[in-house]
Amino acid sequence: MWPFNRKGPSGFSVSSTAEEVTQGIDGTGLTALVTGASSGIGAETSRVLALRGVHVVMGVRNLSAGERVKELIMKEAPNAKIDVLALDLSSLSSVRNFAYNFNALDLPLNILINNAGIAFIPFKLSEDGIEHQFATNYLGHFLLTNLLLEKMKATSQENGVEGRIVIVSSDSYKMTYHR
Repeated sequence: MWPFNRKGPSGFSVSSTAEEVTQGIDGTGLTALVTGASSGIGAETSRVLALRGVHVVMGVRNLSAGERVKELIMKEAPNAKIDVLALDLSSLSSVRNFAYNFNALDLPLNILINNAGIAFIPFKLSEDGIEHQFATNYLGHFLLTNLLLEKMKATSQENGVEGRIVIVSSDSYKMTYHR
């Protein structure tokens, strides 16, 4: 048997899909914020959460790409609740603006999925003078989490449902710049 298909104690394997893992879950009444939601894992996470009834807020660097993903999700789930907000995690001011705009929506926050990331880019500094990849993959998410943590705590106290913060990671940090 191919090891990737071997199911663990949960009944799922590394090749299980998000739809399989969430089958039968009703996320109605929950709100999730997903960073990097305009492509890849973030887009798929947003799609499946929306299918399960979760109100999804997509944090995206490219608003037009985010709107395209939203449109695709809405075709599959016409009643989905999805908001798309601009978020450039390499910019601390953008992270602060995003948190302000998210709070202005007056939504609860049950789930924060810190998914966005970049890798294999040429060396460059962010507008804040921080190495771009470090600013995007680490500092931006750290600041975002800190800015929204009280909102998550308040949501948990109001509805009695414990919140979750999910950090999506990669081993791409091992790939250093070569000169």
